[in-house]
Amino acid sequence: MVEIVGPRKRGRGVAPAPMPAGAPDWSKALRHLRRDAVLKRVIRAEGPCTMVAVQREPYEALVRAIAHQQVHGRAAEAILGRFLALFPAHAFPPPEMVLATPVEAMRGCGFSHSKVAAIRDIAEKAAGGLVPSRAGAAALDDAALIERLTAIRGVGRWTVEMLLMFTLGRADVLPVDDFGVREGWRVAAGLEAQPKPKELAAIGAAWAPWRSVAAWYLWRAADSAKRSAFKPQ
Repeated sequence: MVEIVGPRKRGRGVAPAPMPAGAPDWSKALRHLRRDAVLKRVIRAEGPCTMVAVQREPYEALVRAIAHQQVHGRAAEAILGRFLALFPAHAFPPPEMVLATPVEAMRGCGFSHSKVAAIRDIAEKAAGGLVPSRAGAAALDDAALIERLTAIRGVGRWTVEMLLMFTLGRADVLPVDDFGVREGWRVAAGLEAQPKPKELAAIGAAWAPWRSVAAWYLWRAADSAKRSAFKPQ
């Protein structure tokens, strides 16, 4: 399975990487979203939605998200590989083992001081129960999870929104602060400037309860526009 937490890079208008086979049936979502004339054109141009959540625990997803912040994907995966090599008996280290790992060892993997502090805070909050399991997260709505997890060092609203969409499979999340989502609407709607987050939130209210799918298509629209802009003449 391709390991995807969310968009490859925040703030660059890049769509999420291709998802693995076996995506959910989004036909109901597409029927609803086609009521919007702009999204109807995007759906026609981009084809079927292949968005699917990666089945992992929220704790692991948050640690991986921190590793990828402000770092190229390949570099982040290399750092994560060195980190996981510290725990050969585990597919992913439990929080207690991370907390028992010397800071110097984590720094040696390539993590910055701030990322080490954030990962240790995630581990501490997971060990203490603030970061829920997948089963526990199922009992919490999106707003409750955002409020709860943004209390963790280094974890902002956008990071939690990506977890909601690409780890927990929530279908009605619209990350209006994401550059790529707003850029996708700009190019799809033929606007000169991106909408402000509040503007896009108001526009997107009509897309509920399928706003995650709408966001996926807007990332695709932004990515397609970027490729076209750099297409050789």
